[in-house]
Amino acid sequence: MEVKLHDIGEGMTEANINHFLVEVGDVVRADQPLVEVQTDKMTAEIPAPFSGVVKEFTVREGETIPVGSTVLLMEKEDGVGGKRIVPNTTQILKKKRILASPYTRKIAREKGINIEEVVGSGVGGRILDEDVILYMKGESGTAPIRDEKPEPVAPLAEIREQDTIPFRGRRKQIASKMSQSLRTIPHCTHFEEIDVTNLLAWKDTMKASGGSISIGAYFIKALSVSLKEFPIFNARLNEKEECVELQSHHNIGIAVDTDEGLIVPVIKQVERKTMKDLHEEMKELTIKALEGKLTMNEIKGGTFTVSNVGPLGGSIGATPIINEPEVALVAFHKTKKRPMVNERDEIVVRSMMNVSMSFDHRVADGGTAVRFTNRLRDLIEQPQSMLLELM
Repeated sequence: MEVKLHDIGEGMTEANINHFLVEVGDVVRADQPLVEVQTDKMTAEIPAPFSGVVKEFTVREGETIPVGSTVLLMEKEDGVGGKRIVPNTTQILKKKRILASPYTRKIAREKGINIEEVVGSGVGGRILDEDVILYMKGESGTAPIRDEKPEPVAPLAEIREQDTIPFRGRRKQIASKMSQSLRTIPHCTHFEEIDVTNLLAWKDTMKASGGSISIGAYFIKALSVSLKEFPIFNARLNEKEECVELQSHHNIGIAVDTDEGLIVPVIKQVERKTMKDLHEEMKELTIKALEGKLTMNEIKGGTFTVSNVGPLGGSIGATPIINEPEVALVAFHKTKKRPMVNERDEIVVRSMMNVSMSFDHRVADGGTAVRFTNRLRDLIEQPQSMLLELM
């Protein structure tokens, strides 16, 4: 019987075959993981639909296949019939699961390297391109598997110039979604600058008292307060029913830049959570995103997206693409100290941050976007006012 790739997420159309967790001839139990696949949003496992014997693989590791494709063939088996029994699932996953991008795996395959032998230096033990290169040179924590002298290795930059990067999996899905968003939504971007001097001072005070809260958590809470007053930006456009659906909860997605592309885990019901709750949840989701451990529930249901690109440095503005079917997105950029003129016409040094807000011009107008960002600016510039408001 055929075991097929089924839809495991919102709008999934294809997936990359990372690796098989079993071998031909293995006797497996119902619901035991058979193969690990990578979509544009997450890594997932396809389980056995029944107990039986693995007869044949119909796709190869590293191959990208559409939903509905047959992955392998199984035969129902009542007894083991002398066939080799698979170790328990925990043992299989411990042995087989390797955190590495498809491109990193491709480098290893082409150079004849068993990637399971490479020591990963990335977050959560993720194997990076550089780790494979060091392994080939014999400079990693594990010695090369080949006794013969390896061929001369070009620097990583040269390998990338001479090779190609697969346009599939998450990268291809991101491209499809972004293209669809731009084709469908008339984007309009509003820019604002915000004085974060007082907020940074508040953060230092909190840290000194042992109550450290990240700036990102404060931004998310300030966005939630602003969305409560401007619900038009926490909505979805239903063109079929000719209405704008205002969402009942603030489910805010946080864009995370990973080795395998952008992914947006979602913090649910932000309006009901404290800043400490948001701080802890944002930290947990970010780590899981970097390690490829997000569940489907953690990446769906968003109503608004925030991108905090400031820590990356060098960003003074952008025109971010809306995460359809949402109607708005806010990006926080790098903070810089600049001379500013205060109310008494004095030149003072302040910490200033630029903000970009993209919104669906079918749903809202520029004036509404300006009032929204003005409210957000006031909450960030005077953090004590929001703290009193939330009490």
